[in-house]
Amino acid sequence: MIRADVLAFGFGMAASAAAAQVPNGAAVAPLLFPPAGGAVEIRPQPFITQEQESILAQVGAAQFYYGAIAVSPDEGLMVEATVAAANHHTTEAAERAALASCDAKRQGARPCVIVALIRPQGWEPRAFQLSSGATAAFRDDYEGVRRDKAFAVSPVTGLWGIGKGRDAAAKALADCTGKGSGVTDCTVVLVD
Repeated sequence: MIRADVLAFGFGMAASAAAAQVPNGAAVAPLLFPPAGGAVEIRPQPFITQEQESILAQVGAAQFYYGAIAVSPDEGLMVEATVAAANHHTTEAAERAALASCDAKRQGARPCVIVALIRPQGWEPRAFQLSSGATAAFRDDYEGVRRDKAFAVSPVTGLWGIGKGRDAAAKALADCTGKGSGVTDCTVVLVD
């Protein structure tokens, strides 16, 4: 399942944090990767053949970063339990989502394992990350806005929201939580 997401170094901040504690768009823009073009890192497993690794690389390249692919070791690659979780804010969040979904579907005894990670081209650790979808929204819908604005993210689901004008932070939180049923972890990560 592909979702619009974002990651920021401020996930632990409360939504009501003072604007001075939350970075602004100008500070994080240089840290973001281009929104398109993921790179796949295969994590070799004894139950995955080289041919299947090639398939994983092709499937992973078609996904949005940050993502992960989980497989049931007892069942192999071509089963319902094989899950790609994409467009998260971090590979760690994508790994948790892929493993949870794979484990819920697997028929084998052994727990699912991550066989591939999807990151932006040229990825390196940075203090602020957004998913591919959230990065595109940041560039297209946030960066050029001159009035008050805020950006909120859900680190668990990968959802995000933008608020503009008066009460921008509250609007960003509402936009983020309104995109997914039961989302409760949205946090404001940018304020301008």
